[in-house]
Amino acid sequence: MSAKLEASFFEKIKKLLQEAQANAVKQVNSIMVSTYFEMGRQLVEQEQNGNHEAEYGAYIISELSRRLTEEFGKGYSKRNLELIRKFYITYKNAKSPISQSLSWTHYIQLMRISDENERNYYQHEAETNHWSVRELDRQINSGLFQRLAYSGTKKAGKPQGEADKQFLNYPLQAIKDPYVLEFLNLEDRYTYSESQLEQAIIDKLEHFLLELGKGFTFVGRQVRFTFDEEHFRIDLVFYNRLLRSFVLIDLKIGKLKHQDLGQMQMYVNYYDRYVKTADEMPTIGIILCKDKKDAMVEITLPKDNKQIFASKYLLYLPKEEELKKLIEQE
Repeated sequence: MSAKLEASFFEKIKKLLQEAQANAVKQVNSIMVSTYFEMGRQLVEQEQNGNHEAEYGAYIISELSRRLTEEFGKGYSKRNLELIRKFYITYKNAKSPISQSLSWTHYIQLMRISDENERNYYQHEAETNHWSVRELDRQINSGLFQRLAYSGTKKAGKPQGEADKQFLNYPLQAIKDPYVLEFLNLEDRYTYSESQLEQAIIDKLEHFLLELGKGFTFVGRQVRFTFDEEHFRIDLVFYNRLLRSFVLIDLKIGKLKHQDLGQMQMYVNYYDRYVKTADEMPTIGIILCKDKKDAMVEITLPKDNKQIFASKYLLYLPKEEELKKLIEQE
């Protein structure tokens, strides 16, 4: 048997075991989630069958925690049993049933969200995109739901109540405002250039693709094109397979100017006329800037604009109150 064949054989066995381990973890997670839901149901029913005073519910949690810890060891603290009870109450009549592909730790994060529509959105995205607990936590903390709902409502002119029903009605509701780039580790007060911002994005490209959203693939940086013997460069070029269109990104660390919008319009026109194929959708242009005024953007761009967008970027995870204030200011 050759060394090459041995290596191939080893990789097959290794892959087989890795898949078995992954499936075992999924099964354990599924059983745990189902068991905790049933435990929560029985806890609530026991409370309802007994004394309805709050002290009785607290007594059940405390006594059950003590006995389960004696029998099974760690993992059954009063806090955890309270979460299990809350899990049942939260999901017993939920529009989105519990998913067997998400772990108990995922659900601990999801139960932080009181609004059901928002919680359903994050649950669906975590399940569809295989988000880790860490990624789910980041998306919640960065206000992804609010940013997309706000951007989609504003750009599409839809009533606020309808924004979450067709969250990603591409392309209008695929563009966020603001984008949160805390993973770049660029201090907000630090003086940096546009080339440094670009390099930081390239260094953290995987994180940036997650922040951009669904379907994005990286095409190139400083992509050059020429006409009338003049050379032009686009900071970042992506392609979105869901939109079936190119997405051009220009980075601006200063205040957005109307000339920047005109420049992006030229970039988009060039791609529409000379790069995209007939079966592809129109090119999207995003100017990612530190500061912008929506009035100037609306006056500069055509009323029926569906291709060029200006979005702020933040270099830190905003607090909920801060994000709400930012959206209200916009």
